[in-house]
Amino acid sequence: MGSYPSKPAFLSVMADQQVRLGQNVTLCCEANTGEVEAKWQKNDYHLQLVHGKHTGRKSGRIFTLEIMNVNKEDQGKYTLQLTNSSGDTSCSAMVIVELNEWRTAQWKIQPMITTLKNFKINNEKIRELRFLLHGPIGAGKSSTINTIKTIFEGHQFINCLAAADADVTGMSFTKKYEKFSFEKFAFYDVMGLEEEQLKGVRSDDIIKALKGHIPDNYEFKQECSMSEDNRYYIRHPTLKDQIHCLVSVIAADKVALMDGKVIRKMKDIRAEASKLRIPQLVFMTKVDLACTMTEKDLTKIYKSKMIKEKMEHCSIKLGVPVNCIFPVMNYHSGSNSNISEKLNCLMLEAFTQAAYSANDYVKKFSHNERDAE
Repeated sequence: MGSYPSKPAFLSVMADQQVRLGQNVTLCCEANTGEVEAKWQKNDYHLQLVHGKHTGRKSGRIFTLEIMNVNKEDQGKYTLQLTNSSGDTSCSAMVIVELNEWRTAQWKIQPMITTLKNFKINNEKIRELRFLLHGPIGAGKSSTINTIKTIFEGHQFINCLAAADADVTGMSFTKKYEKFSFEKFAFYDVMGLEEEQLKGVRSDDIIKALKGHIPDNYEFKQECSMSEDNRYYIRHPTLKDQIHCLVSVIAADKVALMDGKVIRKMKDIRAEASKLRIPQLVFMTKVDLACTMTEKDLTKIYKSKMIKEKMEHCSIKLGVPVNCIFPVMNYHSGSNSNISEKLNCLMLEAFTQAAYSANDYVKKFSHNERDAE
């Protein structure tokens, strides 16, 4: 009777590779036997080896795949599957392609801090610029405010950290129309948007907040919107009551999974903001969860194919120009206590753009202000 070959197993597996455009990359692993049939896959589909592009080799028990002149389409998960009459096994590795820088970033924090601390509002009747953050539950609205406050205070601000639990509980931590002020800026946090009509913050309440009808610390009610006969309703809001910039907060790792009803609500809110001519930006959070290269080195965020695609996908879903989308990373309950200058720079760049946009708004509409004092 003939002997059966050893069931295939790996003695060493392929390692993830990060490579620049135009370079070659080699994936290599070793099995316990060479008596196998080897098949390569990319992103779980059969990889057709192309002459001049791919070279697959087997030398005894060593298996290699070389990819020549890497381009952005070569990024993905590569799998080697080994099979014989005794069984099969497989191992995988990611090839991450570093693109040419497609957007520049400011990695020196002090000039941005100085600019914001010396910021002059272009309307003498407005004492602070007002920003409203909205988006799905767990996107990181409260953590964004936490991060900005951390940057200005020089230590982690923990009042908003419980918001990170939304991913676990599925519930919005924020219940009130909360205001967080620092320097000449006021950030407003609201409940997260949810798929169901009677869950999360109501779109019509956010629209009323944009117009200045909702006072600070108003507690949202999911079953009904704030009405004009509510004693707290601001009937004749002025420019100082209104929102000066709308910031949509989206998690980079959840862009493709966003519920259609939530997207519809966000689009409705954006449409009303557009009618009011309120500037709008998107802060795309959790970039470290969406891209391995960015997680390892935040300064390569604008060389990441994954982040670029996430921004483009977000642009299509929300109808926001890509140049109005800013990828950021927050301090949150899972992060360590160390302050990261790279993280701070990325957030400050986004915040600075929001500040300039809001300032342009109050300057443009200052002539409509009725008794701001």
